[in-house]
Amino acid sequence: MPAPLVFLLSPASCAGVRAQLLLKSKTSPLTAQLAGDGAPLGDVFSFMSSLYFRGKLAYATRFGRALVIAPGRGLLPAEVRIRVADLRAMAEVPVDEHEPRYRVPLLRDAAALDRDLGGTGGVVLLGSVATEKYVGPLTEVFGDRLLFPAAFVGRGDMSRGGLLLRCARLGTPLDCMPVRGAVRNGQRPPKLEKLRARSR
Repeated sequence: MPAPLVFLLSPASCAGVRAQLLLKSKTSPLTAQLAGDGAPLGDVFSFMSSLYFRGKLAYATRFGRALVIAPGRGLLPAEVRIRVADLRAMAEVPVDEHEPRYRVPLLRDAAALDRDLGGTGGVVLLGSVATEKYVGPLTEVFGDRLLFPAAFVGRGDMSRGGLLLRCARLGTPLDCMPVRGAVRNGQRPPKLEKLRARSR
């Protein structure tokens, strides 16, 4: 039986325009959830990041286990419920590998995950590998075990999101390779061809 995969999903911007729209909305059911008993973290980030995070979450849940990089909170399951105060608190934490409020919880939870895996199973980063903000702390813990989809190189966020949604729908996993030592920047690949509509 193949070892399980754990996917680490990079966060949506908690201080961006869509986050503010969500917090100020008078009609969104998601806003009402945030103000009440809480809304699932994955749903909140999917709203704020749209296609890219939806693609990451669909792919991760299709092929393994999803943990979300939550600024100031480390790694959280996508189904964890957050409230308005939680979202505002995450918005105050810069996603920067040199920022202790971001780095320390991330390293703590990555180390706990590494212990839980016990040297088996892969850890796949679904997020940008072009900078050190995720790669730096995570490679400290996982080393060569930290993987990323090779098809991410050269793609923008929307293209990655579309690719991940397509793979989740078709049940086709992407080839992954170690982040350490990889070429993490490259030419933009051709646009994805449109899928034919499913026959009814």
